Amino acid sequence: MRVLAGDIGGTKTLLQIADCRAGRCRTVRTQRFDSGFHDSLSSIIHEFLKDEKNKSIKAACFGIAGPVRESAKGQSVKVTNLPWEIHARELKRRFRIPRVALINDFQAIGYGIEALGKKDLAVLHKGKAVKRGPRAVIGAGTGLGQGILVWSRDHYVPIATEGGHANFAPANDLQIELTRYLLKTAGRTSWELVLSGHGLVRLYTFLKERGAAPESATVAQAMQAGDPAAAITRAALEQDDSLANQALDLFVDIYGAQAGNLALTAGATGGVYIAGGIAPKIISRLNDGRFMRTFRSKGKMSPYVETIPVQVVTRPEVGLIGAALAAARLG
Repeated sequence: MRVLAGDIGGTKTLLQIADCRAGRCRTVRTQRFDSGFHDSLSSIIHEFLKDEKNKSIKAACFGIAGPVRESAKGQSVKVTNLPWEIHARELKRRFRIPRVALINDFQAIGYGIEALGKKDLAVLHKGKAVKRGPRAVIGAGTGLGQGILVWSRDHYVPIATEGGHANFAPANDLQIELTRYLLKTAGRTSWELVLSGHGLVRLYTFLKERGAAPESATVAQAMQAGDPAAAITRAALEQDDSLANQALDLFVDIYGAQAGNLALTAGATGGVYIAGGIAPKIISRLNDGRFMRTFRSKGKMSPYVETIPVQVVTRPEVGLIGAALAAARLG
């Protein structure tokens, strides 16, 4: 069965046509689009399908960074970090696809995890997974996504959450200062405000303003010239810049703490998966012990989280893989 799959985020949109049979999908064609250069998902799909000679697409599923709403008019999503509103019924009608589903992007990642092999994962902590135990997935990128996976019959079913927008909880004196800074500059606290590309920049600015270290003119120029989060990451990992290093260390401390929080919330005895665009780029820093130290720091529950396996998803198209599998199940 031929399906159309999509992974729609604030930075990029990936579309794919796949042939799916017996729970496996073979990619026919994939294309990346810069989300910010388009006014709607419909315009991107139109461009993607304009040269598609085979009109036999039987189902489509789109993993979207935003909460999915159900109503009498069908499914809809207001994309969190884009001025787009997407309606399943409209896509079904416009592109004449018999079945169309919208799911949260971290639901799509959850479906995709089942299709990954060992080569697609980097182990941070081996642990000992409970067979068919709940799993959790968290990923920082343009925003912060979180999801829970529960076993049903013969496969895991992902459940979307908006836990990235829950209030940030400080773990030490520095983070208490950070909380005050967030309240002053953003008017509230949330995990996404610090665990995202924009969040890393916010941590860097916070540390700079409190005089943690002098700012390098080279790093400041690189931040202005391109992606500031990427510039901070390069300065930390490649140039050993003091301020950038402190910002990245703080980012990893908070990332590990919230991944551990999610593990406790989900009872994720089946494992925790670190997805999103940032983790594979900072894998050396995630692997130096800092991430797992804050992951485990749960008081009486430390022995509980110690047994939970933690792995980084290194395959960037995992959400697209999951959306294709979900589309195939529609048929």
